[in-house]
Amino acid sequence: MSETREVGAAGRAEPLPPPAGISVAAPPRPRAAGDGTGAAASAPVAVWPGSPQPLGARFRTGPDGRTGTNFALWAGGAESVEVCLFAEDGTETRAPLTEQTHAVWHGFVPGVGPGRRYGFRVGGRWDPWTGARWNPAKLLLDPYARAVDGTFTDVPEIYGHVRDWPEQDIADTVRDNRDSAPFVPKSVVVDDDDDWCDDRRPKTPWSDTVLYELHVRGFTRAHPDVPPELRGTYAGLAHPAAVEHLTRLGVTAVELLPVHQFADEPHLQRRGLRNYWGYNSIGYFAPHAAYSASGTRGQQVGEFKRMVKALHAAGIEVILDVVYNHTAEGGQGGPTLCFRGIDNRGYYRPADDPRGYADVTGCGNTLAVVRPQVLRLVADSLRYWVTEMGVDGFRFDLAAALARGENGVDMLSPFLAVVAQDPVLRRVKLIAEPWDVGPGGYQAGAFPPLWTEWNDRFRDTVRDFWRGAAGDVRDLGYRLSGSSDLYDWGGRRPYASVNYVTAHDGFTLRDLVSYNGKHNAANGEDGRDGSDDNRSWNCGAEGETEDGEVRTLRRRQLRNLLATLLLSTGVPMLVAGDEMGRTQGGNNNAYCQDNPTGWVDWSLLSDPHWAALCTLVSRLVALRRAHPVLRRGGFFSGLSLASEGLRDVAWFAPGGKEMDEPDWFAPAVTLGMFLSGRDIAQRDARGEPVVDESFLLVVHAGHRPVEFTLPGAPWAQAYEGVLDTAREDGGMGGQGAAEAVAGGTAITVAARSARLLRVRADG
Repeated sequence: MSETREVGAAGRAEPLPPPAGISVAAPPRPRAAGDGTGAAASAPVAVWPGSPQPLGARFRTGPDGRTGTNFALWAGGAESVEVCLFAEDGTETRAPLTEQTHAVWHGFVPGVGPGRRYGFRVGGRWDPWTGARWNPAKLLLDPYARAVDGTFTDVPEIYGHVRDWPEQDIADTVRDNRDSAPFVPKSVVVDDDDDWCDDRRPKTPWSDTVLYELHVRGFTRAHPDVPPELRGTYAGLAHPAAVEHLTRLGVTAVELLPVHQFADEPHLQRRGLRNYWGYNSIGYFAPHAAYSASGTRGQQVGEFKRMVKALHAAGIEVILDVVYNHTAEGGQGGPTLCFRGIDNRGYYRPADDPRGYADVTGCGNTLAVVRPQVLRLVADSLRYWVTEMGVDGFRFDLAAALARGENGVDMLSPFLAVVAQDPVLRRVKLIAEPWDVGPGGYQAGAFPPLWTEWNDRFRDTVRDFWRGAAGDVRDLGYRLSGSSDLYDWGGRRPYASVNYVTAHDGFTLRDLVSYNGKHNAANGEDGRDGSDDNRSWNCGAEGETEDGEVRTLRRRQLRNLLATLLLSTGVPMLVAGDEMGRTQGGNNNAYCQDNPTGWVDWSLLSDPHWAALCTLVSRLVALRRAHPVLRRGGFFSGLSLASEGLRDVAWFAPGGKEMDEPDWFAPAVTLGMFLSGRDIAQRDARGEPVVDESFLLVVHAGHRPVEFTLPGAPWAQAYEGVLDTAREDGGMGGQGAAEAVAGGTAITVAARSARLLRVRADG
């Protein structure tokens, strides 16, 4: 039998009698939101029965023609629900929702319109030992809020328990009855009047897709051609100067780091930092308010939509990085902002001790997506962003956590089943980060058809090869050709593999070739944060250097990595700023660096070397777009389409002979890959065979030059150079016709470089 204690407004501890440590408290008296003193609110408002559908706050016309807002909140197990309305001066008025339909509390409040701020107070049992953590003193965000105004401040009042209780091992069991309203953000009623009739989705096929991962704030925060008042906002990303860079690169989709409303973790606030990346969601329907240039009383919704329209008009799709695996409320010692106060046991997976949470995310809690109400929340959120906000797909952070059933990761889980049958969601781009941090969480290659996956095997293999740490070229062959060892099952295609060398999490591309170890002192975590498995090589000096040879080698390594990424089969993903040599000074976990460390540095383009790298990326993307043999829709078979044809792919050692099985197991730093444009097993829209030019890609990671004999007949009579990463411009300067080189000729491939040659049609 346990004892429940509470702390009221005066901070006194009050022992409560058993049984079972349960206390039932009446909701606190209405008070002004700004002072927390219990001052009386304005006169009660009328609440009509309203409707349980849809969930959230919806402005509409009521039964007698009066306009107002319908509020509906799922709160299973709760004993009372109040909607709390806030006036401009902060005065709070509470309206009890007495109607309940299938655990949805609902009511229509006449006269409440768009822009009105609101929240919920939910009453019920306080029994942390069984996971019950209702506390009506805490103002809660609406899980379905489509806009949020304000930020939360890490003060004791925002915690449902007494955060600073002397006995910390039981602090989470002592209820804190102080009002949290002055210190937490408010939900906002939003109008539904946006018209999408002039929007045209690009609908780029997966095989033609080139992803570009960017941060809404960081991409334009230092952009000199974006007006200062728009920098770092949705409007800034929609600005012609920002869009022009994307179109010049030729990318077909932006993958935005989280834009759902998120919160700064308490430990960051205590260190004077903030969550920059945004992987700490608290509002799954609301665009993050801090990225809005036009206002936070619903204006952020329209601004986001206009950004999507501008990108669509440029032929660029919008993909959101979404975090449905955990929330910003953290572990059992975290704040009470939303879900914990609505129904803690209904929204989260409990630990064996119900006071705590199952944590397969490393963030303190895990959403219980196996439960119908949580699954509905996630599915409703996804559909909302597609149908009402115009986005084209999603990248799911720690997707294995969403695929967990009651007994571990299950590819027949409710979440994956719902997505597979949903008529909206099954038509958009779905990208899994195919792991979490729980048991059996690594699931690369296991997600079902419809899904693509971040391919960390590609990342690690390419990094190892170019730093000289790969013993042979077996794994590299799989990565260059679409990773059939991972994805060639169940009708999946090469575009199931999202190929990347860098991502937001880890070194930038420039830092990958400039640092052997992480330099994360600015994060204030004594080096405990960030991966120690970087697979990086500093080329002979740690960090920035004036050594000309080291700098030249680093730029060559960047060209090698980018060329490998953009010439491999699969879907390439670039990271904003890598194309111009962005550096984070060796910080491989800049999640809390909302400053020049985390922003794109546009001044780099004034340096001829970095401008040349950016131009090379554009030319490689254009080359990929122009040649279907470089973006195949099906896996290679090693066979020809006709008796007189060539194999669709063939592999060559430096001596010019095709590789046999012993060659794949022998130590090697050089590999030749021949792509036959005459043997592409796909047809165009008219049913005609797709025919392209043929190419030979040679990659060489050795520290000395190598003589490579070009395959002769029947592969080719002659070749011409297309790419040579040993040159600063990559050999793609486009100055006149390339000189023909006969098949059977030995060419010199420079140390640590890549060559791409085209088969001459007249050879």
